[in-house]
Amino acid sequence: MPLDAYSDQSLSRRAMKAELLDAETELELAYAWRDRRDEAALHRLVTAYMRLAISMAAKFKRYGAPMNDLIQEAGLGLMKAADKFDPDRGVRFSTYAVWWIKASIQDYVMRNWSMVRTGSTSSQKSLFFNMRRVQARLEREAAAAGETLDRHQLRQMIATEVGVPLHDVEMMEGRLAGSDYSLNATQSTEEEGREWIDTLEDDSQQAAETIQHQHDTETLRNWLVDAMSGLNQREQFIVRERKLREAPRTLESLGQELGLSKERVRQLEAAAFAKMRKSLETQSREVLEFLG
Repeated sequence: MPLDAYSDQSLSRRAMKAELLDAETELELAYAWRDRRDEAALHRLVTAYMRLAISMAAKFKRYGAPMNDLIQEAGLGLMKAADKFDPDRGVRFSTYAVWWIKASIQDYVMRNWSMVRTGSTSSQKSLFFNMRRVQARLEREAAAAGETLDRHQLRQMIATEVGVPLHDVEMMEGRLAGSDYSLNATQSTEEEGREWIDTLEDDSQQAAETIQHQHDTETLRNWLVDAMSGLNQREQFIVRERKLREAPRTLESLGQELGLSKERVRQLEAAAFAKMRKSLETQSREVLEFLG
């Protein structure tokens, strides 16, 4: 059953009731999954460490994401860890899984922080999850020492502390301070105010382009109809089934219907295309490209 079928509380209760694996049992399950793709072993391994995933998910609640979604992402990270875990390396699965669980949750939080992607480089990710904490600590330490930090000094200290360039701190500060706005919001408080979406350039086809496209499409269709009329009934059927269907049929399925071998259908198809090329060779390069 998928994780979203449970509430936060029921997931936590189920996880707390799961067995605790000793190192030997954990190793046996890991080998069973890696070497034999034993799904029962994988399920048992993942279930046993789901409490770890839930515990880590809870640490990211302050970013505003639903707890159930965080748990699902943590569970996905746990399953990725189980799939990639190499028991020959001599480390406990929980030690290895922590990194996969954390990465999965962090990626989810950053994807959903804003409709505009916040960033995905290592420095941006480090800033996103540490900047506010580091900033608060630096401000507390400055206040305790009777000092006042201006914005530039604070940004520079954050950059040094986190180990990222100053411009990354400035960029992330602006992104975290902003919020998403609807394009349907008006630019002024007046009822007749223009919406922001009205200021965007319309990149759809203009009327002249639409008419030209319709004309070209109709011309192409007429050329194809003329070329098809030069084929016999069986050739027309093969061309329609192979080129004009939304889901083209295979040579084998056509052979079964027509009572022919797959190779014979291919020969008939090639002969039909050759006839059509000859009919169309002076009319349109587009049609020749369509015929392949």
